[in-house]
Amino acid sequence: MTVHLKSAATPPELVFLVDDDALVLRALSRVLESAGFGTRAFLTPREALQALTREAPSVIISDYMMPGMDGIAFFKASRELAPGAVRILCTAAEDFQVALEAVNSGEVYRIVAKPWHQQELLATIGHACESSRLRRENERLTLEVQRQNLQLREMNHGLEEMVRARTQALLEGLISALDYRDAETQWHSRRVSLYARRLSQQLGIEEPEVTVVEHGALLHDIGKIGVRDSVLLKPGPLSAEEWVEMKRHPELGWSLLQRVDYLRTAARVVLEHHEKWDGTGYPRGLRGDEICLGARVFAIVDTLDAITTDRPYRKGRPFAAVRDEVLRCTGTQFDPRVSEAFLAIPEEEWDRIRLDVETVAVLSAELSERPPSERREPAQAASR
Repeated sequence: MTVHLKSAATPPELVFLVDDDALVLRALSRVLESAGFGTRAFLTPREALQALTREAPSVIISDYMMPGMDGIAFFKASRELAPGAVRILCTAAEDFQVALEAVNSGEVYRIVAKPWHQQELLATIGHACESSRLRRENERLTLEVQRQNLQLREMNHGLEEMVRARTQALLEGLISALDYRDAETQWHSRRVSLYARRLSQQLGIEEPEVTVVEHGALLHDIGKIGVRDSVLLKPGPLSAEEWVEMKRHPELGWSLLQRVDYLRTAARVVLEHHEKWDGTGYPRGLRGDEICLGARVFAIVDTLDAITTDRPYRKGRPFAAVRDEVLRCTGTQFDPRVSEAFLAIPEEEWDRIRLDVETVAVLSAELSERPPSERREPAQAASR
């Protein structure tokens, strides 16, 4: 049986009252409604639990001794349906020991003795409503923060994708500019960048560092844009003076990339890609771990590409020649740990990467012969 009580106005806070004594329910309802609270009164815990599926009170006040289900059991069941409600136990003095145990277990916010003191009762319920309101507000703010964080992550992802796309376009433009000047090394940069990615993964390097190494390998010779054609394209041996100019290209490339925020981390690979493990490289003569790992990775994949690629003055040699060279130069030119990782990768994987780049090169050559209206960008090599 539900005792229906009317309130003259819609109250700001709703209080559920549960007691098997209808007189107690009426008395509690009058006191609370006169103070501006809304009430729902129930003679059994089962009726109250059913009502909790439809309404969400701020406060639940329950008797302890009731047939079928005591107040503590009712509070435990109500927590599932109304986790945000504050629970108050209204009980006779002889039930205080049980009530204290309920408070200690966390099922009850406060206890109110029967017969109650009206001002004390209203103060307790007022505090309970405020606690419930603060809890709801905290939940609302938490959800709002989560929503805003999700929006922020989505915005950041969109910005990162935009930066990535624009950076990739910039990379392609820089490499194309270099390729136009030095046709002999066309596609070399693309091959070594993908080789470097694969070797970095073998070493256990993770993102975003893998992409940093890849970008550094792709742009390793970008400083040659600042080298005179008479030096860069000279068919014969370089003079001592010309070598001085040529050996400046790592520093020129590093300086160029300092102006692009997204590529600054890759610039160190560009600066150090001619350094050697034993300290005999240039431009700074770094030794061992002083050389960044990306540049140590590049040193080996650059050798791989140099040996296996056809040049005007010689044919490319088989992978066995690369293996021999890596073994011979480990500890002098190459980092022993990087050499070990390189030699652990099957030859077939290097062949697959090379074939992917060659396929893109053929497509690009065919594309360049078509009228502009028929041109489409070829797919990038799928070797990452």
